[in-house]
Amino acid sequence: MFSDALRRLRRSRPVAVAFDRLIDGNPADQPDPTLGTDYSLGLYLGCIVLPVSVPLTLLGLLARGQPTHGYDLKRDYDSHFANGKPLPYGQVYSTLGRLARDGKVVGGEAEPGDGPDRKRYTITDLGRGEVMDWLSQTVEPEPHLQTVLFSKVVLALMLGEDAEGYLDAQRAAHLKRMRELTELKRTGPTVDALLADYGLFHLEADLRWIELTSARLTALARVVSDDRKQQGEVR
Repeated sequence: MFSDALRRLRRSRPVAVAFDRLIDGNPADQPDPTLGTDYSLGLYLGCIVLPVSVPLTLLGLLARGQPTHGYDLKRDYDSHFANGKPLPYGQVYSTLGRLARDGKVVGGEAEPGDGPDRKRYTITDLGRGEVMDWLSQTVEPEPHLQTVLFSKVVLALMLGEDAEGYLDAQRAAHLKRMRELTELKRTGPTVDALLADYGLFHLEADLRWIELTSARLTALARVVSDDRKQQGEVR
């Protein structure tokens, strides 16, 4: 029922614009003043149903260095980041189209063969710089962020970046936010204290996940490396 209602809501122009900007990874753009409050609603809903940035994740996969077909990118995304919800082919190619439009990837000439699109896509310096900036940033410490955290860790390992350093920075960001919530709990009214407790419980779970992942980075790096070798043999 919720999915049906969401599909109906997506047909409204303000919500559709908000979703498109989230998919583009640029929700901070100033919206058309005619969009009204539904634009904000679209951003809110988009944050619920789009926990991982598809454009940045695809850019991260391309940053491995080799020109890649869209269907190979989809396969790699589904293998590492889909969590049982495969990325639709249409979203892959529409996202690649927007990335090409923005100068972050370049599509080669179409190659003969089966399939909807036989182009190989290559990341540009602009796209690579955006991925590196994204990987260096901590995620806003809020509940239910494990999906984004996991994506960043895996991509950092794929690209030979400092995954452990990222986790250290994220741990510090979480601890800072937990100190703020603890102070709010100590000094605020009952309602604020209860909300602070809610946030603290979720952030503590995130922190346990960060510690566990830090302890298993070597094993995860081995899995990522083995997957890349197997996929290279298939290609």
